[in-house]
Amino acid sequence: MTSTVAPDERPRAGPRARLAEATAHRYRRFLILLAILGPGIIAANAGNDAGGIITYAAAGAEFGYRTLFFMVLVTVALVVVQEMCSRLGVYTGKGLAALIREEFSLRVAAFALLCLVVANVGLVVSEFAGIGAALELFGVSKYISVPVSAVAIWALVLFGSYRYAERIFLVLSLVFFAYPIAAVLSHPHWSTVLSNLAWPHFLTSSRFLLLGVALIGTTITPYMQLYISAAVADKGISVEDYHYERVDAVAGAIFGDVISLFIIIATAAAVRRPMQLRTAQDAAAALKPVAGSFASHLFGIGLFGASALAGAVVPLSTAYAISESVGVERSVSRRYQEAKLFLGLFTGQVLIGSVVALATSNLVQLLIVTQVLNGIITPVILGFVLVMANRRSLLGDAANGPVFRVVSTACVMAVSVMSLIVLTQTVLSLFGIGSA
Repeated sequence: MTSTVAPDERPRAGPRARLAEATAHRYRRFLILLAILGPGIIAANAGNDAGGIITYAAAGAEFGYRTLFFMVLVTVALVVVQEMCSRLGVYTGKGLAALIREEFSLRVAAFALLCLVVANVGLVVSEFAGIGAALELFGVSKYISVPVSAVAIWALVLFGSYRYAERIFLVLSLVFFAYPIAAVLSHPHWSTVLSNLAWPHFLTSSRFLLLGVALIGTTITPYMQLYISAAVADKGISVEDYHYERVDAVAGAIFGDVISLFIIIATAAAVRRPMQLRTAQDAAAALKPVAGSFASHLFGIGLFGASALAGAVVPLSTAYAISESVGVERSVSRRYQEAKLFLGLFTGQVLIGSVVALATSNLVQLLIVTQVLNGIITPVILGFVLVMANRRSLLGDAANGPVFRVVSTACVMAVSVMSLIVLTQTVLSLFGIGSA
């Protein structure tokens, strides 16, 4: 006679077996997290590009540690915006450009796309100019470094899969650790640093306000948000695994802004007297009095990695946006014959960016122009993101809840107002008005 054991009477696993099972479960979760990590970290780090580095270094050189608390507030806004964009990409399987085309007026979407394309082409030029400026710190002519880097970035995207390209982008992100090292070598007053991080030490001067607004404008840029949503969709992250992608989006935003804080700290510690920086070379040279040439070289390494990363991400965001808007194939994993428009747009931007970068000598003026264009598009893109993330008809239960809706609305409104201030101030300065 065969005996049966009731479910509640079956032998239970011992402590060692339960521990092994729990360990295996945690290991599986860790492997899933590693597989998903990428889009959020890459997007946030790409924001620390040539223009960003100049802005952060200028903040440290001119106002010391006073802008650190301001950057803490900016980090909160970036976390909110980047999380919404990644959520839209996962739950819809589409990038922002495709969603904007489907959810809004065609004319409004076309205007936003046109501004994005023009602004991004200018940014691509500035990234390749940043590559040239970084390697010139090591004695390498830009006429060698820019063409070689352009070919390398182009080949990486054109002949590699998305997973391979993403791994290279993540490796490039490692160079940002050069800035914490440079900050430590600059011997800052850590008690003062912590005080400025925890409590606002703002000034009432118009210059401080303008630079604070510029910090927002260079930290939260449209191409970052277009890239993360499109990259998440391209990677095929499922709804079930979204909580892992949320970790990637939030951690990426925090990591990117922590690096920005270290750039400010390094320059603030190195510069004895307040001074205005106008180029990335000035920022690197400013570290020499305190930290020596080693820190200057670290700054150059960070600038190269940042510019190379953004030199790939910015044209990719444009290619994603245009391809999505017209409904054609868009993926780094596709061959040229399968995604001609997508890869052709990427190729054209890299070519234009590298050629113009070799021809231009005034990087600062170039950054001013691209900042104006980004000032136009940033409020528009963030407005679209907020409206779509609030729509239950689009995201269902994944739409913003009551609390997050209030927080995200406040963040987007603050960023939009500040971006418009940047635009106004920059336009006035081009006419010599209020350019103190």
